[in-house]
Amino acid sequence: MTGTNTVTPTATSHPTSTATSPTTSTETRTRTRTRTRTQARTRARRDGPPTGVFLAVVALCTAVTAANIYLAAPLLNLIAHDLGVAPSAAGWIASVAQLGYAAGLLLFAPLGDTADRRRLVGALSAAAAAALVVAGLAPGLPALGAAVFAASAATVVPQLLVPLVAERAPAARRGRHLGVVVAGLFAGVVAARVLGGLAGQAYGWRAVFLGAAGLTALIGLATAVLLPAETRPRTKTDPLTALRGIARVPRVLAASAELRSACLRQAGMYGAWSALWTALALLLTGPGYGMSTGTAGLFGLFGLTASAVGPLAGGLVDRFGVARVVGFAYVLAAVSVPLFWLGGSWIWALCAAAVLLHAGLMAGQVANQTRALTATSSPATANTAYIVAAFIGGAAASALAAPAFGHWGWGGVCAVAACWLALGWLGATGRPGRVTRAARAARTR
Repeated sequence: MTGTNTVTPTATSHPTSTATSPTTSTETRTRTRTRTRTQARTRARRDGPPTGVFLAVVALCTAVTAANIYLAAPLLNLIAHDLGVAPSAAGWIASVAQLGYAAGLLLFAPLGDTADRRRLVGALSAAAAAALVVAGLAPGLPALGAAVFAASAATVVPQLLVPLVAERAPAARRGRHLGVVVAGLFAGVVAARVLGGLAGQAYGWRAVFLGAAGLTALIGLATAVLLPAETRPRTKTDPLTALRGIARVPRVLAASAELRSACLRQAGMYGAWSALWTALALLLTGPGYGMSTGTAGLFGLFGLTASAVGPLAGGLVDRFGVARVVGFAYVLAAVSVPLFWLGGSWIWALCAAAVLLHAGLMAGQVANQTRALTATSSPATANTAYIVAAFIGGAAASALAAPAFGHWGWGGVCAVAACWLALGWLGATGRPGRVTRAARAARTR
């Protein structure tokens, strides 16, 4: 009996051992699956969404935020009437928006080389939304101008995202990827002019600003969440970081002839577009055409030409180089100016000119920005210099457009545009062939 008792526990110990084995195996598989899911989430957070989704999100955010700079342009008549001033007296609001954007670029865009872009995009989107709310509640032109300046200064999110797109894109497809994002930017410009004009006509200009505030907060914060986590080394930020970023801009400009050429060429192109497009609402709603604000805003649909040309221009840059595309863009813009002049009396000429100018502007933007981003080892700082130069050119031209229209009519506005194109082309330095080879070499680095 003793031997039997000894054997029995031994016999029962084996089934116990084999019974726990499946449980242990299940726990191991569970832990493995959990670890795999955690690693996948970590990779997704680090790498961001797939390329197609990433480009779509960035293009949408670019469209929504870029629209804020142009909200006031189609609403100038409504703003002037509501605030009891002449339409020409409210024209400076459009220039203030562009100057605010240039100031924001100097302050915030260079931080893309050092700061966490996720946090920066979220913070700037929230600040822009708050300023737009203030603009929608402004009691007079001074308060509106200050709020528009602040909102535009915070609306630099597109120029934080463009260098990120350039970093993630394969060298052979960089132009195409940038073309998609820039097309989104111009789609936002079109939406601001068309939908802004229609919404302003239906609900008032204040509702347009308040609606833009909600969209900016929603899309900007959602984009910040979806951006890939930063993996490059970061420097510690402090209150002087923005000033150091500004100080880097002149040094980067001085060191790169390619960058200076891109800046001057796009400043001329964007200045011509800004002069014509700022005064266009005054022409269309004036005695010559007598359109309502909503109808005049529909003219912005011609800006869809730019959105269509963007990806095509990116492919042409990848295939033929920057210099040829920039030259072609200037030819289109130059042909558009006399057509715009004829458009003072003939609507068909105005329509044809709008198509040509938008096509030239988009082609020049994609080509010149590709050159700027590949010209130095600090793409965010180079992009800051490039966009600031373009917007300074645009702000100066649009500031002259309203007085020119008041003194000399639509012909004076066309003369301003022609002067800006000439200055942009003749003022650029560097031989095209040399710049193109350097840009191609930079894109393969």
